[in-house]
Amino acid sequence: MLAADTFRYKIRRANARANVDHLRVTQAPATQRLLIVDDDVDIRTLLAEQLGKAGFAVSTAASGAEMRATLEREEIDLIVLDLNLPREDGLTLCRDLRARSGLPVIMLTARSGPVDRIVGLEMGADDYVPKPFEPRELVARIRNVLRRTGAVPSPLEPTGSGRAAFGGWTFDLEKRHLVDSTGRVVSLSGAEYRLLRAFVAEPNRVLTREHLVARSSGRPYSSQQRAIDLQISRLRHKLGDDQTESPLIKTVRNEGYVLATTVTMS
Repeated sequence: MLAADTFRYKIRRANARANVDHLRVTQAPATQRLLIVDDDVDIRTLLAEQLGKAGFAVSTAASGAEMRATLEREEIDLIVLDLNLPREDGLTLCRDLRARSGLPVIMLTARSGPVDRIVGLEMGADDYVPKPFEPRELVARIRNVLRRTGAVPSPLEPTGSGRAAFGGWTFDLEKRHLVDSTGRVVSLSGAEYRLLRAFVAEPNRVLTREHLVARSSGRPYSSQQRAIDLQISRLRHKLGDDQTESPLIKTVRNEGYVLATTVTMS
């Protein structure tokens, strides 16, 4: 059986189960709407049915053009995006999305190599799920990403407009981007946003890699050791830390990283 056929079989089997209580125990609020972007009509339809049973409202799109049209007319909470789309592939769409939005993205792909996963995450995806997978796993990952991206750490909750000023930068927590002293807007990927949120919540305190992985991905540290360093490197680049002798994010040898500046919340 081909991989795509195996994947369709898994989804059909999940949809055919008479008892789906294990998916309904913690149903998503009705306001949470997902957008599935996949050019395979069978997979698109079957996933929509399965995620609907899990309590989500679901919209679908077969291409980048349909995705953009859906985003124009609907309020979407998370996108499930296939990598291997015709014309505009998932990586291109994810990069374009991240340039103008902090909308969470879970990427689906038949490629499962570590390089592919890292590229997907570096393009701004919040999670990366190789095919074939069990639909229950996708449901769990969707809920995890929504929980991660929707929760604001308690030290940041009392802030009025949700902005953090530090080192000549303004971090807009609502719009999920940075603004420099000249007004230039710098977009952030989902992982970069969560990392910076962790740093501004605890400035001038050394944060271990384990702590940062927990705050930015919720995954086991052992599977994210390389990814966290790459994400911090990209965040430093956006902050201009790679062009100065006094970087804002400093490495503390054998301990972790620290945002070495004063942060003012407003």
